[in-house]
Amino acid sequence: MARIGWLSTGSTTSHGPLLEGFREGLRELGYMEGRNIAIEYRWAEGRLDRLPQLATELVQLKVDVLVTAGSPGIRAAKQATTTIPIVMAAGGDPVGSGYVASLARPGGNITGLSNLAEDLVAKLLELLKGAVPGVSRVAVLSNPANPAHASFRRVIQSAGRTMGVTLLPVDARGPAEFDGAFATMIRERAGGLVELPDPMFLTERHRLTGLANQNRLPAIYGFREHAAAGGLMAYGVNLRDSYRRAAIYVDKILKGAKPGDLPVEQPTKFELVINLKTARVLGLTIPPSLLLRADEVIQ
Repeated sequence: MARIGWLSTGSTTSHGPLLEGFREGLRELGYMEGRNIAIEYRWAEGRLDRLPQLATELVQLKVDVLVTAGSPGIRAAKQATTTIPIVMAAGGDPVGSGYVASLARPGGNITGLSNLAEDLVAKLLELLKGAVPGVSRVAVLSNPANPAHASFRRVIQSAGRTMGVTLLPVDARGPAEFDGAFATMIRERAGGLVELPDPMFLTERHRLTGLANQNRLPAIYGFREHAAAGGLMAYGVNLRDSYRRAAIYVDKILKGAKPGDLPVEQPTKFELVINLKTARVLGLTIPPSLLLRADEVIQ
């Protein structure tokens, strides 16, 4: 019976739907947990400092393949092993972060799916301005510990200049810095918020969307899960589907494929989700033209 190591930055509550997507993908390929495949679970529950230890535990169990997502999880897995295949269910910028040599030929023991594209963050700003046409000053929340965010900030700064929007960079490395980050946004009179996609932000989405709404900040996020958690808008890949597709990589590796020969899959479809309930709470009227573009509208 093959064994899969599952390394998650979140918890069964925050990442449960993503795990179910992965299990669904396995079932589609003929794998049944406990029958012809076993999964060893390790949950960091938002404590990213635990990831190296958890990754080492999975390596010591000699799992056949290790599945993880996000820069903190991928980095911990990469440091723990150079031989066990690692499948990224969602890797932000795997080339820029040094996880793979190239998307077409990863080279080492890591492959999987990339869930981000640099132009995504420019689109986030464009959509926010579409929802709040008069906004002229927008806060950009980033995590300095995320290696992809440096390039994202450059891209969104360029987009801000093109759109005539002044951007206010605000950092948060962890939940302890959220209150201070939002206090800065309000003090600097931000009229909106773009939250850059980040695994830690995803885990803490209920608190972050709550703070944005509490401070009456129209906000857009990079994961649809934020909109489901009460966020105004979200635009990005369907993470549950990405985890489902990660099972395809696991299947190929278990059948003998080398991860270094399997091209990293790039996102081809992004979904726009709008939460009209939150819009009403914020006193916003979403333009009909934007609603027509939405893949999902939460009433």
